[in-house]
Amino acid sequence: MKELRIGDKVAKVPVIQGGMGVGVSRSSLAGSVAKAGGVGIISTAQIGYDEPDFVNNHREANNRAIEKHIKLAKAQADGGLVGVNVMVALKDYEEHVRVAAAAGADVVICGAGLPVTLPGLLEGTDTKFAPIVSTEKALMVLFKMWDKKYNKTADFVVIEGPKAGGHLGFSADQLKEDAEGNLDYDTEIKKIIERVHQQEEKYNKKIPVIVAGGIFDAEDVAHVLRLGADGVQVASRFVATAECDADMRFKQAYVDAKEEDVRIIKSPVGMPGRAVQNVFLEETESGKCKVERCLGCLAKCNPAEIPYCITDALIRAVQGDVEHGLVFCGANVGRITEITTVPEIMEDLKCGFTEYENGNK
Repeated sequence: MKELRIGDKVAKVPVIQGGMGVGVSRSSLAGSVAKAGGVGIISTAQIGYDEPDFVNNHREANNRAIEKHIKLAKAQADGGLVGVNVMVALKDYEEHVRVAAAAGADVVICGAGLPVTLPGLLEGTDTKFAPIVSTEKALMVLFKMWDKKYNKTADFVVIEGPKAGGHLGFSADQLKEDAEGNLDYDTEIKKIIERVHQQEEKYNKKIPVIVAGGIFDAEDVAHVLRLGADGVQVASRFVATAECDADMRFKQAYVDAKEEDVRIIKSPVGMPGRAVQNVFLEETESGKCKVERCLGCLAKCNPAEIPYCITDALIRAVQGDVEHGLVFCGANVGRITEITTVPEIMEDLKCGFTEYENGNK
């Protein structure tokens, strides 16, 4: 099995664990994935939610927690790679990137918006960076902006498809089309990969392409490798593990969820999202949710206009109130049937790389 090489950083297994906030992927999960040979990713979104001063000092609490969890994960990782996922939509997005790099993050992955300033934020550091994109058009825009302003390009690229969990870079119509089996996303993946190859030639460097969204088992891994991907990003499946940082009731909600329980929702971030149906979603649809405080998470958020506070909803969920919180998930959550472990999932995913390599010999 080929290693995943991101510049001078090497992961033995080309599997990146997707970042999941609030608090779902912190040091325990990320450190375990890194130790198993993959790239463990900590979500910085309101990561300090359980710090004692979070409500009154959320900015400092988050910065402190970013540093703490990176160091804890790296101590556990046994030399493996640990990084962060930072949403561009966050109010403190740029600060989170800088704090993570200073704390020793190996990689920074940014989505939920275009990270146009990302190369400049990491200038002078050894931290590698990647955008999360869903279309060739978005990647072209980023590449052109980075070319012009920084004369730099991505160290790797994450392509996130329509079956991903959490916030999605697709319209409601596109998501409906995909659910009906009428969206040819494989073609878009190939277009993005071709665009990356052109950038590789321009900068004379290898830019690994990682495919995310709906990657569940070895068959899914082999499929995207055949499309030209260098590795995969997996998120939802890692929730139902002993090592995941979320409350056991959150993990059990994944085990109990059926395919028909998954809903596409409207998030205060301004993007569609995929989540498990529960009492909370019913209340948001009827307008019963009240925003009582602002915890400064989103750059573009007016508490008087949003349907609910996404921070409060995600905190309730990760702490175990899965009926009155927001439980983000991927489209394949219905395939999760038990609580397992990170090493077991990694072994299963590795079979996909073996299957691909054996088929191409």
